[in-house]
Amino acid sequence: MSRVGKYPVAVPAGVDVQIARAQLTAKGKLGQLSLAIPDDVEATLEGGKVWVKARAEGKRARMMWGSYRSLINNMLNGVSKGFTVSLEIQGVGYRAAVVGKNLQLQLGYSHDVIYPIPAGITIKCEKPTAISISGTDRQRVGQVAAEIRAKRGPEPYKGKGIRYEGEYVRRKEGKKK
Repeated sequence: MSRVGKYPVAVPAGVDVQIARAQLTAKGKLGQLSLAIPDDVEATLEGGKVWVKARAEGKRARMMWGSYRSLINNMLNGVSKGFTVSLEIQGVGYRAAVVGKNLQLQLGYSHDVIYPIPAGITIKCEKPTAISISGTDRQRVGQVAAEIRAKRGPEPYKGKGIRYEGEYVRRKEGKKK
């Protein structure tokens, strides 16, 4: 049973929510997002809050109920505040820079790794060893961060590579004589 779905989603100030047929659209200061709502779930806007209800009592309807409540909450927070993921690079000679519409990474390979920045995502490099990824869609921000991290994930012996800010990398002991 979903416990998340019971709670309404408060609409932040400055966000306009419209529900038409099976489509929920949110406009805010950072942009516009829309979400297709499945037949198992019903969303209504009442008193500045979005209520999500399951239309049936089946297992699938109960699963969708909590999931879509969370997706709507992330959507409303995204168009009002946005989401940011920070990555840090560790290793001698490892660095990143934004060049035009691409992220250029020097990660110890024989060549630079070029990552094209997708539409709707902004990437900033305040320092050569820090990458900040931000956008309105939480899923896309997380996916871009995971793709960049996968270019050179942290290795367990020296800890070199790209990691999330504050991520702990368990270190292994090296060879012994």
